[in-house]
Amino acid sequence: MKLTVANHPLLAHKLTVLRDEKTNSPTFRALTEEIVTLLAYEATREVRTEKVSIKTPVAATEGLMLAKPKPVVVPILRAGLGMLEGMTRLIPTAEVGFLGMIRDHETLQPSTYANRLPDDLTGRQCYILDPMLATGGTLIAAIEFLLEKGAKDITAITILAAPEGIAALEAAFAGKNLPITIITGALDEKLNEKGYIVPGLGDAGDRLYGVV
Repeated sequence: MKLTVANHPLLAHKLTVLRDEKTNSPTFRALTEEIVTLLAYEATREVRTEKVSIKTPVAATEGLMLAKPKPVVVPILRAGLGMLEGMTRLIPTAEVGFLGMIRDHETLQPSTYANRLPDDLTGRQCYILDPMLATGGTLIAAIEFLLEKGAKDITAITILAAPEGIAALEAAFAGKNLPITIITGALDEKLNEKGYIVPGLGDAGDRLYGVV
């Protein structure tokens, strides 16, 4: 497993505003999209491409375009939905699937309640969107779900991550030689007794959409 913690002053600035408890939902949503676009540049460094021949107004030349089959972007509902626009802004031709997962607040274990993905992901590059990598349970379950469908390689994009979540992913996929990459905006200090990232930013879903 490969871990990359993005390092950019604009990203650090936006994360600071995002964390602030005074930041309202509309601003939070806009910042989330901007942050994800920045992270997506890093996440797509190894996206598959193929050579094509084109003609400019001046001369014939060769360039690169995204190879087929197209990448699949998979936001984890509901909070991952707030990251989708930022990702598709960078790769608008990617296909989009949805995976609904929820974490039990008592056991901290994830369960799947919705699946809107192709039945066969053989050979596909998949990008999972989930704002918080806390205990790691939800992301582990999502990765296993995609691997079972034949995904070729998987990159997870998170805004924040906790050391406990990273350790859980490393333990879950240790020795399996799977092409799994984690891209995160920041690696925070720890989890608290309720499984929230510290200092974190609170509940991403509630801050994106309000409490329902």
